[in-house]
Amino acid sequence: MAPERSMAARVVPDALRLFLATETAGTLVLLAATLAGLAWANSPWDDTYETFWHTDLSLRFGEHSFALSLQHWVNDGLMAVFFFVIGLEISREVKVGQLRDRRLIAVPMAAALGGMVLPALIYYAANAGGAGAAAWGIPIASDTAFVLGLLAVIGTRCPEPLRAFLLTLSVVDDVGAILVIALFYTEDVSVPALLAAFALIGLIMALRWLYIWRAPAYVLLGFGVWVAMVESGVHPTLAGIVLGGLVVVYAPSEHKLLRAGELVQALSRDPTPELEREATRSVRRTVSVNDRLQLRLHPWTSYVIVPIFALANAGVRLDAETLRRAATSPITIGIALGLLLGKFAGVVLGTWIPLRLNWGDLPGNLVWGQIFGGAAVAGIGFTVSLFITDLAFADQALQSQAKIGIIAGSLLSAGFGWLVFRLAWDRGAVCAPPRLPDERDVSPDPLPPVTAADHARGPAAAPVTVVEYADFECPYCGKAEKTLLRLRERYGDDLRLVFRHFPLREIHPRAVPAALVAEAAADHGLFWEMHDELFRNQLALTDEDLTRYAAELGFDPWTDVEDHRARVNADRESGERSGVMGTPAFFINGTMYEGDYDFDSFSAAIDAALGSDQCRIPQQ
Repeated sequence: MAPERSMAARVVPDALRLFLATETAGTLVLLAATLAGLAWANSPWDDTYETFWHTDLSLRFGEHSFALSLQHWVNDGLMAVFFFVIGLEISREVKVGQLRDRRLIAVPMAAALGGMVLPALIYYAANAGGAGAAAWGIPIASDTAFVLGLLAVIGTRCPEPLRAFLLTLSVVDDVGAILVIALFYTEDVSVPALLAAFALIGLIMALRWLYIWRAPAYVLLGFGVWVAMVESGVHPTLAGIVLGGLVVVYAPSEHKLLRAGELVQALSRDPTPELEREATRSVRRTVSVNDRLQLRLHPWTSYVIVPIFALANAGVRLDAETLRRAATSPITIGIALGLLLGKFAGVVLGTWIPLRLNWGDLPGNLVWGQIFGGAAVAGIGFTVSLFITDLAFADQALQSQAKIGIIAGSLLSAGFGWLVFRLAWDRGAVCAPPRLPDERDVSPDPLPPVTAADHARGPAAAPVTVVEYADFECPYCGKAEKTLLRLRERYGDDLRLVFRHFPLREIHPRAVPAALVAEAAADHGLFWEMHDELFRNQLALTDEDLTRYAAELGFDPWTDVEDHRARVNADRESGERSGVMGTPAFFINGTMYEGDYDFDSFSAAIDAALGSDQCRIPQQ
């Protein structure tokens, strides 16, 4: 992995863990809301269920009014926020996430496509020519919240790479479901209203182009897009997807992270209102608006919006007559079989084909037993399935049959998935054909061997060598030095530390002069003394400061500057060839270290190197 791991890349796994935690915890709330809806619809007060959700709620602006039933406010309004979050997720994955990598996306994309096509075909085969033929879109979508919730219950039998695989599959699945809704479940279109929606979207894009970042303007225009979509006949939740895709997203950059860290440090020394404002702005800019909105909205969609949707739509009468009709209804049977068999077969086939044709790779070391289990639980369809049910059927009896099919198919898929994970979770190695070299693949060069010219602390015969690429002005390098000091005390002669220069000239203007003075000190056998002095005084690296440190050690720092500059540049170039892009970057026995820089994490990595057959870094 590229060394953005030092700071920026760590944000992505943290975001993934946060998403998974929100979705899995929200599963319990969603399940409770579903059961509450079923209980309400089957209680002595069942007539109040329909009455309540069909109560009109209107907004009035003078003589103008805008009225929808409570159920439509939920399905068309609140769910637009849900689809807005999906739009944010899709945009992020496409621009900075896994959907950028062709080989990583090929397998889950094909699996998602298979998991949509086969359920639709099974359903249509059972309903061709019947009253429910047009509802083939109901079994095509998986419910991410329920799937991740079940995987959390399964626990260690479901490895992290499988969760990542299913999460990527669900993103592609969501895109497919949205396209199906837009193309096949849209009523008569009002062209003027649709043009108004496009015009408002154009205004939003113009604000982005002009770098106008005023939240009220975007909220007002976004609400206008939603109203125009409602009036146009195109389902208004599509407005959420479009608006989510327009939100600015970018990966955290080393420059922004370093700048924010330095401003916070400056604020701690001199807490003025001006520095506070600048530091606050700088910290906010390190994370994109897309990521901040996901952080704020995920809890609302998981704990409030989707559960309310379930409460408003899951209520179906489960009396003897309704169940008897559902048992022989092609709608119920088609949906249940589509979710149970179609999803499983489609995902498995969609995974096998690209692996067989060498179109892509699976994350981690997944085996077929885990793929089978993931394919089975992908048949849990709920939120989007209920959503399409409301669009596909106006008849209440047909809606009830469809909802019973969704519940039955989802329960059967959950049970099937649990059984697969119980019996075959560790069986069936995935054997893809050997991958041919791709001319677009770029691999870093091996780490240059440690030579006598390198700055080293510790014996050359030490079983573990840690090579550090660092910048004297980098605050993160300064923090890492404290960890390295403790490591030296712990491991003694078993550890050798090697320092190489990697000044970030674009961010730290004093890094190069500090490196030059350190090389001048090395000419007098004083490199480590100057190294320690510079890291103790990272905030005082002016030419005057550097000259004073050199004078205290007894040498002139400004001799042979060009020779020293060549050495510093050579260190940086060697780091770039080895894949270094930020500081600090570490190599343990020649292998890039991608963990955290705390003492425990570093110690675990060194212990692993001491206890493994890993070869020592080459010598010259």
